[in-house]
Amino acid sequence: MVDSNNKPAFSPPNIVIALVEPQIPSNTGNITRLCACTGTPLYLIGQLGFRLDDKFLDRAAMDYKEMVEPIHLWSFQELLDKYPNHTPFFLSSKAQQSHFEVPYPEKTILVFGSETKGLPESFVQNNLQQAVRIPMVAGTRSLNLSNAVSIVLYEAIRQHQLADWC
Repeated sequence: MVDSNNKPAFSPPNIVIALVEPQIPSNTGNITRLCACTGTPLYLIGQLGFRLDDKFLDRAAMDYKEMVEPIHLWSFQELLDKYPNHTPFFLSSKAQQSHFEVPYPEKTILVFGSETKGLPESFVQNNLQQAVRIPMVAGTRSLNLSNAVSIVLYEAIRQHQLADWC
């Protein structure tokens, strides 16, 4: 199968994105668009800082929301039950290992925290081997959530088959 540019069609690895308690609808909309373009399911976990029919969510997601509808679950355990063979990786500026150092299995869940609080401390402390960070210049706190998701998602995809996609 080829795309409109006569390149091989992209078949993404079995990666899932999870946002724990996202607060800013436009970030979630941008991530929805990213997930549509990469064929990645998107899950929103816990209490949201917006409604799923928020106009800012829709504006940022554009018509891509028709391709990837964010699925809201109340607990992270529900997501683990849904994907029992996937390995979760927890993104946090407090993690020790870089996202470049991690070999992501094809069945991966990339877990990101809210824009205001990040991931709960227990997610990182209880999963140190799967806690990763995006390297940043000393003295900076964090990246925009939608940028962070893009960086790590494309690294995980690159490790599997990006060469076939370009």
